[in-house]
Amino acid sequence: MNFIKKIFEGKIDNSIHSQFQKFSKGEFKNRALVTVKHTGNKYTINTSSEFANDLVRTISDKLGKDKAKVTGAVISTNDLTGELDFIDKKQFQGVKRYIIDKEMSGEEIVNLLEKFPKAFFALSFNVSHNETRLKIKAKAPKSGKPGQKGEKKPKPDFCKLTTTDAEIGKNFVFEKPNFKLAEINHTFFIDDIVIPEELKDSKDFAKIREESKRKGKIIREAVIDGEKVKTEKDFAA
Repeated sequence: MNFIKKIFEGKIDNSIHSQFQKFSKGEFKNRALVTVKHTGNKYTINTSSEFANDLVRTISDKLGKDKAKVTGAVISTNDLTGELDFIDKKQFQGVKRYIIDKEMSGEEIVNLLEKFPKAFFALSFNVSHNETRLKIKAKAPKSGKPGQKGEKKPKPDFCKLTTTDAEIGKNFVFEKPNFKLAEINHTFFIDDIVIPEELKDSKDFAKIREESKRKGKIIREAVIDGEKVKTEKDFAA
């Protein structure tokens, strides 16, 4: 299940907290963008970068004990040398990009997601039994800054998933079970940053930023087969 669906179902967990750690107070437009095309039994899902880890986990779970050729990068500010099997490492402004090109099982990928929950997994691989192909750009996502006035709406082209697994497609478009085309946009409103009591006198600002909860709401605007649907949900994560 992707993090937006979890929020709208009230299922807040650590993965959702990680999504919002980088955000300050404010209004953040054009976030968690999704386009889903449904033709026959095939779903083509294009998204912005926020869904990368969710997609990698979902497809890894489908892969299970089977193996697939995995390419791409694991991106982190932490030094993962010695803990991650990679073929090359690139670094820019403290952000490390570990290049991956190897056979891995779904279980092995899930173990990495569990071991490095703060890392960004820009991995591409396929699952043959349900014709699922995941392609993610092997680069770091953009920072959580508010959009500039007059800025063009970005395209949901960071991640691409094609699959015949209806459960995955419907997880992204939960307003309508049967559809042909859905385009979805979210605006995040962060109204308050709640610092844990035990950290209110701390000088460790990095830890405060990491541990504090963001409170606000998400406005979800969808156009599904030409019909506009707008919903909103309060959250704290």
